[in-house]
Amino acid sequence: MDFTFTEEQRAAVEAARAVFSDVAPDRTPSPALAPGAVAEDIDRQLWHELARTDLLGLTLSPEHGGAGLDPIALCLVLRESAKVLARVPLLESCAVATAVERYGERTLAAELLPRAGRGELILTVGANGRSGHDPAELAVSARPYGEGERSGESDGADGETGGPSGGSGWVLDGVQSAVPWAQVADWIAVPAHTAGGRPVLALVPRTRDGVTLADQVSTSGERLAEVRLEAVRVEPRELIDAAGCWDWLRSLLTTGTCALALGLGERVLAMTAEYTSRREQFGFPVATFQAVAVQAADRYIDLRAMEATLWQAAWRISTTAGGPLPAAGDVAVAKIWASDGVRRVVQTAQHLHGGFGADTDYPLHRYHAWAKQIELSLGAAAAHEEALGDLLAAHPLG
Repeated sequence: MDFTFTEEQRAAVEAARAVFSDVAPDRTPSPALAPGAVAEDIDRQLWHELARTDLLGLTLSPEHGGAGLDPIALCLVLRESAKVLARVPLLESCAVATAVERYGERTLAAELLPRAGRGELILTVGANGRSGHDPAELAVSARPYGEGERSGESDGADGETGGPSGGSGWVLDGVQSAVPWAQVADWIAVPAHTAGGRPVLALVPRTRDGVTLADQVSTSGERLAEVRLEAVRVEPRELIDAAGCWDWLRSLLTTGTCALALGLGERVLAMTAEYTSRREQFGFPVATFQAVAVQAADRYIDLRAMEATLWQAAWRISTTAGGPLPAAGDVAVAKIWASDGVRRVVQTAQHLHGGFGADTDYPLHRYHAWAKQIELSLGAAAAHEEALGDLLAAHPLG
């Protein structure tokens, strides 16, 4: 397999490394010591720097002020961001913006995307549903505005009145839990389902009537929000009902999460190598002990498997290339490796660091907390194993 990156993709990595080189993982209080969230806001300084270097518009077309690169480039930048535990909604904002450009109405794209690329507004998405276990689109219902008040109007096969073609808008009701960065986002992408069971994606301003947020805190100490929608009206152009939109966005979010896991795991393994090379027992560095070397080698193998499956998934969702399974199969395999692999990497790192790994003055415990959050985000390994099994049953190989 050839994982050679293009000149433009390599340039994006170099720009990202330059931006993230000044970021310290311990800018905020330790999540182990903070009684609530470690901070009320994102890292605004870093966000503005990402905008200044055009990394927020990486996957947008030049028409909207972007670089016109693909999700592979975004994953390369996300990989670098995780090495410093960057506290910015890079994945969420870029993924939603890319989906809006790919599937949304031109007027909505023209309004949101140039400002998103310049960092002037923040986009996020509710991808966890009510509990994190059931499909996110089932947690919110979308019905045409005025349904039950009019009769005889229909927009098609679902027998739904109004909708985008009716021009009267939609009404959303439901809950999305654990929405990242929602308190500082300007727009929230909300997956929902219609009466006919179609998944749709609504773009909702955070301040719109009927939207309420309740604070939640992630394992990594970051602010999340339970977003409640009670009779929230959205304009026809704010609801994307194009076939495959939500599935594609969810795949991009999942693949981006795998990139975060890879970057975090690589930094943790490097920290472990540095520590075991300096730490001596019986007059020798512990890195020279066979038991230590074998464990570190096993984690290196995990990272290489995480990398190979990540780029396979990113390539599938970036292109129209076919395969024995739909692209969702490659995404599931990547997330299985990312979830299990990043957990094993941080566990081994803690073990090889000894008690020093739990010292809150040393950053390893922060990486451990972020790894646990990433492991379970958008589905643990077991959930994706089940999804992969369903795909294999539906698409027998050979």
